[in-house]
Amino acid sequence: MKLHLWRGKETTTHKERGNVSKNSKSRSGSFLWAAVVAVLAVVCSAGQSTSGNLTGAGSTWVYPLVAKWAAAYETKTSIKVNYQSIGSGGGIAQIKAGTVAFGASDMPLKPEDLRSAGLIQFPTAVAGEDLVYNLPGIKPGQIILSGPLVADIYLGKVKKWNDAAIAKLNPGLKLPTMNITVVHRSDGSGTTFTFCDYLSKVSPEWKEKVGANTSVAWPTGVGGKGNEGVASYVQRIPGSIGYVEYAYILESHLSDARMINRDGKVVRPSLKGFQDAAAHVDFTKAQDFYVILTDHTGPDTWPISGCTWQILRKNAPKETNMDVMKFFDWGFEQGQKMAESISFGPLPPSTVKAIKAYWKDQLGYTL
Repeated sequence: MKLHLWRGKETTTHKERGNVSKNSKSRSGSFLWAAVVAVLAVVCSAGQSTSGNLTGAGSTWVYPLVAKWAAAYETKTSIKVNYQSIGSGGGIAQIKAGTVAFGASDMPLKPEDLRSAGLIQFPTAVAGEDLVYNLPGIKPGQIILSGPLVADIYLGKVKKWNDAAIAKLNPGLKLPTMNITVVHRSDGSGTTFTFCDYLSKVSPEWKEKVGANTSVAWPTGVGGKGNEGVASYVQRIPGSIGYVEYAYILESHLSDARMINRDGKVVRPSLKGFQDAAAHVDFTKAQDFYVILTDHTGPDTWPISGCTWQILRKNAPKETNMDVMKFFDWGFEQGQKMAESISFGPLPPSTVKAIKAYWKDQLGYTL
């Protein structure tokens, strides 16, 4: 599914030379004004839902879920949801510009940032990401990693797969002497925010030198665009390591690592692990649903868990926001089995109820 964006061309004028008649100037001015009006009309309507279509853009993390819901929703309603997975940073920029009906981000915006931009946000589903690798002779799930070790790898301090720090966590596993190629995102990414937020919690050095955001100054490595790009690089480069959302691991049959969580337990990513992480937060009590799901306690909790937030403009046409709300309400009520089939954790009924009350409070209307 591709997102169709409308953009007006910038109009520039040049200084007129010579003698020009009043009628010529008048016609020229009228033409210019008509062109400006036409451009404004296109720009202002770009984010609206028209002709049974609904446009959205952002998170590549949530793309598998939105795509699955959109296909079923079109069959049910004949409304086509055009969603472009361009990364959370792009989604935030597009909704701020008003060129889409909704933006999707795996990094929640802070309440003060929402207020200043005239936006609202609500969660969609919980999920998680993991480290994937390309190591000849090493099967999926054989490698065990810890948060501090992953931070050192991405800081460029651990450079080889047979480094003593990796060998210590993997006794008895024959590690290759290959160089480690770090793969990260090249675009503005909520997957990056979740990953870096986790590393900032487990590594003081990472927090000080790199921090957490949708885009960071990577100390080392190569960049891929989207979860798809990172997955593709890891598949193609022997000795590489990258981070991707779990649905992409399942879809592409990537080799993923086991992780040591906050309780010191060795775990693999799972729907239960993501839901255990979400159990430590209460969406219904958080202002604008601002919560972070990384590095929570619990024996089965997956440490790099997260969520995707859908972002709307408060001043968008009521019809546009209502169409977005109808789509996601349908997903909350009818799409839970589809979400679980690709390891996205559905929101509990109490959170869905809170989202509908939030729509009413923030927009002045609801379904």
